[in-house]
Amino acid sequence: MKKIMIYIRRLIMSFFILYGYNLIAVNFNMVIPINVITIGVVTFLGVPSLLALLLLKVIAL
Repeated sequence: MKKIMIYIRRLIMSFFILYGYNLIAVNFNMVIPINVITIGVVTFLGVPSLLALLLLKVIAL
């Protein structure tokens, strides 16, 4: 039960991290979409994966 609560807490925090990043990045046109894949990646791999997603977005442009 404790592991499930930790996972849910990380899931919610990942959503807010992505949302907060998108609030700032909308001015620079570098928005990362909030969907199941991006939230899952940030949940399991942490904040450094947000930088990796940003790098992938820059390379894809």
